[in-house]
Amino acid sequence: MIEFLKTQTPGRVERIEAPEPGCWVNAVAPTPEERIWLEQELGVLPEFVSSALDEEETPRLDYDEDANQIFVIVDYPIAPGEGDIPADATSRMYDTMPLSMVFIPAKSLFVTMGLYDNTPIRDMAEGRVRGVDTRFRTRFLLQLLLRISQLYLVYLRRIDRLSSATEEKLHASVQNEELIQMLNLEKSLVYFSTSLKSDEVTLNKIMQGRIIPLYEDDQDLLEDVLVEIHQAIEMANIYSNTLSGTMDAFASIISNNLNIVMKVLSVITIIMAIPNIIFGFYGMNVSLPFEGAALVDNWAFPLLLAVACCLVAAWIFKRKGMWH
Repeated sequence: MIEFLKTQTPGRVERIEAPEPGCWVNAVAPTPEERIWLEQELGVLPEFVSSALDEEETPRLDYDEDANQIFVIVDYPIAPGEGDIPADATSRMYDTMPLSMVFIPAKSLFVTMGLYDNTPIRDMAEGRVRGVDTRFRTRFLLQLLLRISQLYLVYLRRIDRLSSATEEKLHASVQNEELIQMLNLEKSLVYFSTSLKSDEVTLNKIMQGRIIPLYEDDQDLLEDVLVEIHQAIEMANIYSNTLSGTMDAFASIISNNLNIVMKVLSVITIIMAIPNIIFGFYGMNVSLPFEGAALVDNWAFPLLLAVACCLVAAWIFKRKGMWH
């Protein structure tokens, strides 16, 4: 799908029928025909189109002198069930996907390309971001990056709340479902942290101003983006360390509970083994003490079981350290 948008009135982005100078071209999961149109009609370099539609592409900033085109790719966060992302596209609860942007100064166009429809692009297109003007490409890029960085913070707070709720459930009962959920959250934080650090490197290159010229207002906006990214990186690291420590603590608790169960089962086994040993002696074809006595014949098993229990209990209480 390819759509054309342009700021016709201040702060309002509207869809138009065909590309024109100062507009924004948004390509979402373009078909082969649409890819050809992007390359031949708009003049986007084929290598930029291929990189934009590669799910494993890493964030970077590139410039082609011959075509005079600037290529920016960053990672944006996605939540489970967001947009048109298929259920099997990711095994994690939260993930990141690449979003590419191309400056075409010769035609005064700003192009965005992605594999899926996403929240940052929808927010920009539907007017949920103030002061958007497609004619100012650098400022439009920075506003989009600011929205992405803010979205990271929103999802990180969600992950923290979900982690706390799952931890409360684990305190009541350790279940595999909760443990798997905690593991998925830990994976999500690792991917968030990795993408944020890569985005930070790209932003630092933009801040140098050698490839993308920056004006004074752009500098201030870029600093805001960097502040948000740094905050998101710190939050991701803190939540990741906390969640990792929690997972280790619950692993120790599970191991300790298993040891306690094994100790109880061992004690029961010992208690049940003592009467069997004594009965085995009396089952032999040899004369043994008290054989034939009425008390032994009638109360042998209860007496032996009681004596065994008393002996084992006395030994356990003597070794109190066994229960600690």
